[in-house]
Amino acid sequence: MLEILESISRARENENDMEALERFKGIMYLNRLAEVIQDTSLCGLAKSAPNPVLSTLRWFRDEYEDHIFERKCPAGVCKELLTYEIDTEKCVGCTLCARECPTEAIIGKAKTPHYIVDDKCIGCGNCMDVCRFNAVTVK
Repeated sequence: MLEILESISRARENENDMEALERFKGIMYLNRLAEVIQDTSLCGLAKSAPNPVLSTLRWFRDEYEDHIFERKCPAGVCKELLTYEIDTEKCVGCTLCARECPTEAIIGKAKTPHYIVDDKCIGCGNCMDVCRFNAVTVK
């Protein structure tokens, strides 16, 4: 179950065709696997272990589907699925975000709006943490 949940929250760049297919099947397998664990377990602890997954599948199914089909995390907690953007109207070009970016994914000259190169961005959130002008947002 953990492997399925991890594959759902993994970025697209890190998966091959077979893993993509498994990700699509993931939501069906999770429900079935949780029920099998409950039915075949011999102790009470194991019978209740899948309850959190079953509960989230029941009440937050739309979030699972967003992760699987849209590759987005509505809650904003899956780092690999987050994408950051700089609002050019709010950015004053202080270069603080560019200096804090570990992958040099932010480009721009001083006193001009900066931009994030999505292919280089690892989603660490350093830019958002250091921006004093709230110019960095999560998509």
